[in-house]
Amino acid sequence: MNEYQLCAAISELFGDLLDQFKDAGEYGFNHRTGRTIQRLGYCTNLTPELIEQAKDKQVDFIITHHDAWEFIFGMKEECLKRLQNYRIGHFYVHLPLDYAEFGTCNSLFKEIGNVAIIKQSQHVNGTSTIGIGELTSSISFDDFTARVADVLHEDIKAWPYGQSMVKRIGMITGAGSNTNEIRSAKEQHCDVYMTGEKSLYTIQYAKFAGINLLVGSHTFTEIFGVRSFAQKLQAAYPSIELVYLAEEHFE
Repeated sequence: MNEYQLCAAISELFGDLLDQFKDAGEYGFNHRTGRTIQRLGYCTNLTPELIEQAKDKQVDFIITHHDAWEFIFGMKEECLKRLQNYRIGHFYVHLPLDYAEFGTCNSLFKEIGNVAIIKQSQHVNGTSTIGIGELTSSISFDDFTARVADVLHEDIKAWPYGQSMVKRIGMITGAGSNTNEIRSAKEQHCDVYMTGEKSLYTIQYAKFAGINLLVGSHTFTEIFGVRSFAQKLQAAYPSIELVYLAEEHFE
């Protein structure tokens, strides 16, 4: 796969979502090399450590969900320098991946298993609406928590503020700590609200509203969407090899 073919595949996969977020800094190339892409690395974030890992694994191109954050002062400049020095290409896709049919929310529902997607997360009036899924049958909140922890391969935080049995799940992957998202889950009769970040107010409101709360990490609630994106590219160009760039569980 070359970069021209990559661009064509991105346009086909994301369609109107690219137009919706055009010039908003929600997707783009940080570095293009013109090299043929044989080994495609993927991960949620872009950091100097992950670029070093990509170099060691002989990756030609990296796709991520997040760009290197500019408010982590100096890190984006360091990432760009290493991408250029190692001749590794990079493309990030943020909100379009959150709202794609194969994106972060739907991919996590799929990974949890036995979940019918009732409502897809969307971008409405400048904010994310929750995704909603339903388990094929009710299970205890403790069992659901254990299932999600197994999927994410990390310790997760759980607050049993609602019914002991759960079936309907409201979700925002990544940064879904706002109380309005929990309120939306409650109003749409969800038994549990699940996300990748929390604050004091997240917990207080879940307790007040009487809804179970489950919080994993920002990174690992979103990695399955990036993997789905990578797999879509591989399906279009079977000659490429996918390389997972492993991130730390430190959140």
